[in-house]
Amino acid sequence: MFKEYENCMLCPRKCGINRNKDEKGYCGETSRIMAARAALHFWEEPCISGTKGSGAVFFSGCNMRCVFCQNYDIARGNVQKEISIERLSEIFLELQEQNAENINLVTPTHFVPSIVRALEIAKRNGLNIPVVYNTSAYEEVETLKMMDGLVDIYLPDCKYYDAALSQKYSGAKDYFEKSQSAIEEMLRQVGVCKFIENSENKKIISANEYNDLIMSMEETDEDCDDYNGPKLSKGVIVRHMMLPGNIEDSKNVIKYIHDKFGNDIFISIMNQYTPMKTVSNFPELNMKVDKNDYENLIDYAIDIGIENAFIQGDDTSSESFIPAFDFRGI
Repeated sequence: MFKEYENCMLCPRKCGINRNKDEKGYCGETSRIMAARAALHFWEEPCISGTKGSGAVFFSGCNMRCVFCQNYDIARGNVQKEISIERLSEIFLELQEQNAENINLVTPTHFVPSIVRALEIAKRNGLNIPVVYNTSAYEEVETLKMMDGLVDIYLPDCKYYDAALSQKYSGAKDYFEKSQSAIEEMLRQVGVCKFIENSENKKIISANEYNDLIMSMEETDEDCDDYNGPKLSKGVIVRHMMLPGNIEDSKNVIKYIHDKFGNDIFISIMNQYTPMKTVSNFPELNMKVDKNDYENLIDYAIDIGIENAFIQGDDTSSESFIPAFDFRGI
């Protein structure tokens, strides 16, 4: 048991309950680690999934609980299996043995003290691939500091700029403020993006060199899905998933991030939003993102000078990225 669970303040909800005594906070979880899947995952940004897949561990529970969540069943704790710290450390090593490009901690915030211990054990036992912290970014800086030196890649969302939207859809009026402080801490820890050029020479390259390689691939019509590199080894990628009818908020998000962080980070601008059954009470969300709005947003990103970015193709839907939460690998 960890003291951080006794009066839980790990996230901005600051529930203050004793999770060591099986009390549940906003995240819906006690101090016992709960997860739904641990397996190779191929639907992250190409430099994270690579050709072998990211070793994704999907933790149950969530401190956001967005109404449009694509992982609703595990976010609400409807699908979960208890695992020990020792078992979690073994899972990390098993994913490495499966040639995972990295260890991908999906929605880890509410289990950070336990994950820290599991990573320390795994690293002592030979874990040597990058660790990805995959989060909504609704984080406390003090909690992130517990991960300093253990995480190589931060993969935070930046969901909203407007406090009214974040309150309406996630019950988190202070989301933008908290997410920006969190991203600043993430960048402090891991620095600007660095890539491994390929699995043969292991050469470390910069973001500019990465972009040049990708442009070269596109010019030669090389299939990026089959390209063996480059892979992200250190850095921050901020994700923004556009919501239908909210192009102005999306523009505000990416402008603020670019103004604050420049090309020190990558921005992943996503159109994969797909309405789930959970948005039935929000008719404005019960539709896909307008194609013209997304193209408009990409043009805007280019106009304001964003150079380090990922975009998605047409007809992308979040359902394509939802794995079976069947306890595989747990």
